[in-house]
Amino acid sequence: MKAALLPDRGVIKVAGDGARNFLHGLVSADMLTLAPGDARFCALLTPQGKIIADFIVAEAPAADGGGFFLDIPKALGAALVAKLNLYKLRAKVVIEDRSDTLGVLAAWDGFGTAQYGLSYADPRLPALGTRSMLAPHLADKAAAELGADLVGADQYEVHRIALGVPQGGLDFSYGDAFPHETDMDQLGGVDFAKGCYVGQEVVSRMEHRGTARTRAVPVRYDGAAPQAGAAITADDRQIGTMGSAAAGRGMALLRLDRVAEALSRGETLSCAGVAIHLVKPDWARFAFPGEPKAAE
Repeated sequence: MKAALLPDRGVIKVAGDGARNFLHGLVSADMLTLAPGDARFCALLTPQGKIIADFIVAEAPAADGGGFFLDIPKALGAALVAKLNLYKLRAKVVIEDRSDTLGVLAAWDGFGTAQYGLSYADPRLPALGTRSMLAPHLADKAAAELGADLVGADQYEVHRIALGVPQGGLDFSYGDAFPHETDMDQLGGVDFAKGCYVGQEVVSRMEHRGTARTRAVPVRYDGAAPQAGAAITADDRQIGTMGSAAAGRGMALLRLDRVAEALSRGETLSCAGVAIHLVKPDWARFAFPGEPKAAE
C-alpha cells in the first residue's frame, strides 16, 4: 500500500445549523443523504453550467464537532470561500479556509484504516483508494497506521493518470469546462435525481441531449511525455489539447467527433510529433470514437 500527502490540495470547512441545506442547494451532488464516514464528489458551477471548482465533501461525526469539510484544489481556496460567502445570504453557516492547518493524504493499492484526521473512500473510483484530511505533520504517522509506504505525490499522479481520472487545472481549465466534459457524470460527481442547484438546467440538458462532444479521456503515447497544453492534431488539424502525463499514459481534452472523423480516414493522432492513442477506461459509459452511440 502507498500513501502520499498531496501538496496541491487544501481544505474548506462549512459548519452551522444551515450548512447541509446550504451546500445541497449549491453543488451538483446530494448533500441531504451524506453521512459521516461517507463522501461526495461534486462541483460548484456558474449559472451557465461551467465548473468554478470541483471537490470532495466529507462530513465530520458530531462527536468530533461535526461540519462539512471540502477537499479542494488548494489554489482555489480563497476564491471558493469568497464565492460561497456570496451565496450565504442569511444562511446560518460559517465558511473557513483551513488549508493553512489541514492537508489531504491519499492512500491506494491496498486497504487499511487510520484514526488520524477525517478519512473517507474516494467517491470517484474505488481504485483511487482512500483519503484523509489531517494536519500535514501527521502524514507519516497516518501512513504507518495504514501500513502504507509514504511516497511522493508524483507516484499518486502516475496512479491517477493510469486510471484516466482528470484533474482540474491540469486536464481542463476551471471556468471553461462543463461537468460532462470532465467526466463528472461518469465519476459520480453529478446527481441527476436531486433538486435544483446552480447550473443544473444546463447540465441536465447536456445529459438528456447527449451533447458532450468534448471529453477528457485517457491516452497513451510513444516516446517522451508531451507537454501539457500542447495541441493534439490529426493531419495538421487540431482536435484537442494534451493534459497531464506520466509513465507513458496521459490525459487529453478531445473533440470526440473530430477524433472519430480522423480515425475513420486512417489518420494518426499526434502531439508535437509524438503519437497519441486513445485508451478507454473500464468506468467510461460514453461512446468512444468508432463505437456506436448506444454505448453511452
